[in-house]
Amino acid sequence: MYIKDDIVYAGELTPMIDVIEAKPLEGHMLLVTFSTGEKRLFDATQLTGPVFEPLKDEKIFRDITLFHGVITWDNKNIDIAPEFVYENSFKYDYDLIDKNYDL
Repeated sequence: MYIKDDIVYAGELTPMIDVIEAKPLEGHMLLVTFSTGEKRLFDATQLTGPVFEPLKDEKIFRDITLFHGVITWDNKNIDIAPEFVYENSFKYDYDLIDKNYDL
């Protein structure tokens, strides 16, 4: 619980986080770089529901646009909160992967 501007909120205050780069990978994975400097892997197959159906098309999935730190697709008709991507992704440690491996 935290208080901000005299309002009590459930949960914990999380700092603002933006996406500064998102690279589509095979298997509907994204390699995402956040404003914290962290790189994380996000499995986009967890995005379900009618709004995300177009992402099943590989061409649409690979055509990512960043808009004010948010990942968008399909001419900004589909987007996903950077906080959700961060919380539902996995730490990516480049040093553990052969640096000659081309993502």
